[in-house]
Amino acid sequence: MKKSRLEAFSDGVIAIIITIMVLELKVPHGDSLADLAAILPIFLAYILSFLYVAIYWHNHHHLLQLVRHINGRVLLANTFLLFWLSLVPFATAWMGENGFSKWPVVLYGLIMMMCGGAYNLLEHFLIQAEGAGSLVRKTMGNDRKARISVILYLSAIGLAFLDTRFSLAVYALVAGTWLIPDRRAERHLSKQPMAEEE
Repeated sequence: MKKSRLEAFSDGVIAIIITIMVLELKVPHGDSLADLAAILPIFLAYILSFLYVAIYWHNHHHLLQLVRHINGRVLLANTFLLFWLSLVPFATAWMGENGFSKWPVVLYGLIMMMCGGAYNLLEHFLIQAEGAGSLVRKTMGNDRKARISVILYLSAIGLAFLDTRFSLAVYALVAGTWLIPDRRAERHLSKQPMAEEE
């Protein structure tokens, strides 16, 4: 099964997710900085979520560059990831419009945790699809950073019951660690030309 349709579909869904998020940014009524300050929580939530969606797109792109073949399980795992990513605009809007209160911040963390888990699942099925010679396995190895991120999301959910600022700091920390590009895939691809898709 060719991967090109999966890539095209995923890129389209991610583009729509970002579009939905930016459409949630409403122009304030008034022309003063105070009017702009009123929508600051919504704008900050948008920035955080935009970073996350961009990070997922970037890593998804690199991951699929290491793959020659996909199967039905990979399609399902990819759809599962896109499902959770598609909920990011809703969680972002709820969190921003309610001033980062407890339950919206908890929901945001739950969705981020599920996105991380779904991405790990996608990696797992990509490795299975290509067997012992999987370039994903050789290049990415044991993706500890991804697993640690899921644990950090879980801790941020718990911290929301104490103070949501702690949760937001954890979400920002995780996004910050992923902003540093993962060069493993790029290094591998520069050394070894990929085979053409069948």
